[in-house]
Amino acid sequence: MAIVYIPTALRLFTDGTSEINLKGESVAEVITSLVDTYSDLKTHLFTNDGKLRSFVNIYLNEEDIRHLDNLNTKTSENDKILLVPSIAGGI
Repeated sequence: MAIVYIPTALRLFTDGTSEINLKGESVAEVITSLVDTYSDLKTHLFTNDGKLRSFVNIYLNEEDIRHLDNLNTKTSENDKILLVPSIAGGI
């Protein structure tokens, strides 16, 4: 399971939870599991057509997934995924 770290600005949509253990073979699967569990997060992370919002940055073990294989980046047991909304995003 990967550990997803939820920033303070998004904890309102996760009942105050700051860390969530989720299964998934890729970052996309883990994030999909996250929004399936906390549906209110979906509109803050994704556009209406299902694309990751431009102001949401995702890091896998401190590496920006845009420098890896983006949402298709493979995950392993105990990986750490950090969601970082930019301040300009207005979450």
